Amino acid sequence: MIKQSAPIDFHWPTQEPFLFCAHHYDHYPAGNQNLGLDPVHFAGRQMGADFQVKDGFRLYHGAEVPGFPVHPHRGFETITIVRKGYADHADSLGAAGRYGEGDVQWMTAGAGVQHSEMFPLLNKDKENTLELFQIWLNLPKKNKMVSPDFKMLWANTIPKINKDKLEISIISGEYGDTKFYQAPKNSWAADPENQVNLLLVKLKKNGVFEYPSKSQVNRSLYFFEMGQVEVNQELISQKRALFVEPDIKLKIKALADCEFLLMEGKPIGEPVVQQGPFVMNTRQEIIQTIRDYQQTQFGGWKWQRNDMVHGDKIERFAKYPDGRIERPMT
Repeated sequence: MIKQSAPIDFHWPTQEPFLFCAHHYDHYPAGNQNLGLDPVHFAGRQMGADFQVKDGFRLYHGAEVPGFPVHPHRGFETITIVRKGYADHADSLGAAGRYGEGDVQWMTAGAGVQHSEMFPLLNKDKENTLELFQIWLNLPKKNKMVSPDFKMLWANTIPKINKDKLEISIISGEYGDTKFYQAPKNSWAADPENQVNLLLVKLKKNGVFEYPSKSQVNRSLYFFEMGQVEVNQELISQKRALFVEPDIKLKIKALADCEFLLMEGKPIGEPVVQQGPFVMNTRQEIIQTIRDYQQTQFGGWKWQRNDMVHGDKIERFAKYPDGRIERPMT
């Protein structure tokens, strides 16, 4: 039933059509006037590439504000689920946004885009906690060169199912009679036939999660907050990734409170050639991508800073390339 099992920390193993998954959980101190960290916190860090947890947090590629300054993507999608804290988005199309506290940004890089993802420390008088998942979902060959696009799934629009000792958030896909297919139009997840399901599940002690068997999908479970659980009566006692057979009905019983992410989908079934932030089908396409980026910068960078943040007002919004501004409904 369990095909593969591995302990997890920051980066998690994935199966096709998924390429990558990271779980960021950082406890930042109060922010300064620049929405970043005071220099006293820089000692002992590999500034510019700070990926080792020190004092409860990482700066990643940030110099003062934690996060990921401008960088390119082509050929896949990023799905960013911010459970705690905020992320500031800016890109080479002129789009921008601030989202968090349960919001999800789904971005189709397609033919190429530059963007920055920064984590502003908006609280100046208390700790700033950040928790997010970033998932990379591959694009099929026919959609690798589509125009870049992104879509916001605001927290209050994401379906939540609450039963006895069980809570399920449907980021994509379906559970029981509830269906939620809101990926951008060119996504592999936009077509229900591809069975891309992303479920965040909370179980209280003695709670049970049941999930039907399926065919032609890869199914992965990530227990990232847990005591002990039984997965089809097999005991799991630590944070782990499990690749499980999809043609067997799944039953998970919590022996203590736990949380896990279920990721599954039909494989695309095409060659995958990846070099850093570029994912194509052939090596020649990667070489061409590098040339394209060198020549065009995927539209260039029009923002005044590479680690763009959007002011100290705690608000959530999305500004699209056409100038349209969207805010979550209250």
